[in-house]
Amino acid sequence: MKTQGERLREERERLGFNQTDFAAIGGLKKLAQINYEQDKRAPDSAYLAAIAAAGADVQYIITGQRSVERLPSREAALLDNYRHSDEKGRKIIEQTAFATAEPPGEYEVKKRGG
Repeated sequence: MKTQGERLREERERLGFNQTDFAAIGGLKKLAQINYEQDKRAPDSAYLAAIAAAGADVQYIITGQRSVERLPSREAALLDNYRHSDEKGRKIIEQTAFATAEPPGEYEVKKRGG
């Protein structure tokens, strides 16, 4: 089983951050990040909350159990865009998703009929 530090490094790499940038997200310097990843120190709750906001699976880091299914990067980006949109943007994304997910032909019938 991987250590907490190994899981932290795995999450950092999954999100595409280097140690310096990931440490900064958590309000720390690179050396603290290194110490966390080498299991020399354990991260505190403020750090974990900050990296969670950046997309890290904190439950996985702490317990080794994923909190949710990990989405492919394109799906995760779409979800992130949705979550950071205003209400008008969310409606546009929802309508676009609905229209493109319908079986071929159904949308055309609705357009002609409406």
